[in-house]
Amino acid sequence: MTPTPPFASTDVAAAFAQLPEAARPGLMELRRLIFAVAADTPGVGPVQETLKWGQPAYLTPETRAGSTIRLGVPKSGGYAIFAHCQTTIIADFRALFGPDFTYDGNRAVIFDTSVTPDLDKLRLLISSALTYHLK
Repeated sequence: MTPTPPFASTDVAAAFAQLPEAARPGLMELRRLIFAVAADTPGVGPVQETLKWGQPAYLTPETRAGSTIRLGVPKSGGYAIFAHCQTTIIADFRALFGPDFTYDGNRAVIFDTSVTPDLDKLRLLISSALTYHLK
């Protein structure tokens, strides 16, 4: 298992600290998974962790291989992984795993804090986002 790197900045650490306690473990697991998938996927390069719209965001600035992924808490509750809504990242994932997950249009996959999501399937979503511009 790839170790999760320390937070890139105190701003990102503070954003995670301000997340609802129930959502934080799931979002930390998604964060770990983003770095693990990036390390295991050729062409991605280093992932930059920053804030976009106050949410932790993950980019591939050196290779420009990917589309930005954000982590956060949707208004409906739980926690979510967000992709740019004008990409096909969420739609492609939904085509593969439709009823296995809850979606917010083409912008997010939403998770219930009381259910552990299928991380193997989520690896595909993250890999797709991190390599989106390599297609």
